[in-house]
Amino acid sequence: MELVFTKGAGKNDHLVMHRADGAREEIVCPKQGIIPHDMMHYAVESGLQARGFLGRVKDGENARFGMAPEAESDSIERLVEVMQGENWSGPVPVDELIDLYRVTCTARGCPMLELDAGIIRDVRQRIASLTSRWESIPIGQTLTLTL
Repeated sequence: MELVFTKGAGKNDHLVMHRADGAREEIVCPKQGIIPHDMMHYAVESGLQARGFLGRVKDGENARFGMAPEAESDSIERLVEVMQGENWSGPVPVDELIDLYRVTCTARGCPMLELDAGIIRDVRQRIASLTSRWESIPIGQTLTLTL
């Protein structure tokens, strides 16, 4: 699936997803001061080779807020939230990040994904690379990723 993120001038960026079957969906991405939420999904899902929101859309589900519960994608969503939080507040030791992920999963009643320092390091590197690329793009321009 091709993901085309467009940097907006106002309060929102945009994402257009092009599936292999020709279907196209668009999402408005509220600006958060870091990379868009769905770009964070890309970093986590591609880093873990796991099926989260983007994987579900790729497999044919409609892109919408509040998809039906699904263990793996719910676990991905919790990790995206934790990684987003870290990008807002600054890096924390890996064991603390995994503990926060555990607490988040427990609070939301979803299983934890198997994580270790290498996986976290890889996801952090993906996020840093995407952040650098996104920050260098002028308003109105796009960043295209493939999932």
